[in-house]
Amino acid sequence: MATKVSLWDAMALRRSRYALVPQSPTSDERIIKIVQHAVTQCPSPFNVQSARAIILLRGEHEKFWTLAEDSAVKTWPLPAYQALKSKLAEYKSGYGTVLWFEDQDSISAVEKQLGPARWDLVKEKMPQWSEHSSGMHQYAVWTALSAEGFGCNLQHYNPIVDEGVREQWKVPSSWALKAQLVFGKPVGPPREKTVIPPEDRVFIYKS
Repeated sequence: MATKVSLWDAMALRRSRYALVPQSPTSDERIIKIVQHAVTQCPSPFNVQSARAIILLRGEHEKFWTLAEDSAVKTWPLPAYQALKSKLAEYKSGYGTVLWFEDQDSISAVEKQLGPARWDLVKEKMPQWSEHSSGMHQYAVWTALSAEGFGCNLQHYNPIVDEGVREQWKVPSSWALKAQLVFGKPVGPPREKTVIPPEDRVFIYKS
């Protein structure tokens, strides 16, 4: 499907879709290729390439959301858990999840690359730039999966799942979990989206 969808149209296809079933409109190999393409093509500060991803499919995806529910039971106040329990079940009903990380060791290595003088100018900005890069990776994969016919939604159950994720999938201690991109076959149409007119948000000056 993606070969027939322009980037322009794919941007419009990318929506938050929560009603999902554990089916896939494409092959697992295609999903893997999409994530691999994103981590090789998306920008990062000083080309640090600090993005890391773990792709969880089918049973491993379910295992993650069981872990998330168990972590929520142990961590959240009971009213909060009861309010969000159905959402956790919703995410679990998908086909897969991409766990997105930023490797802190790679980010720290920029100091050696730049030297002390330049590092002093940017060191306070690096965490923010790392977050920017991670967001671009997440958006690229979300958009590409949407073009393949998936429905996706982006979640942030870190830090309550961090310890369990490290133990379950042998994640290096330097990897900081940033987000979880859930995907599956969408059921029904997307929710209505309200849009602030671009004229109220984009301003042009020419000379």
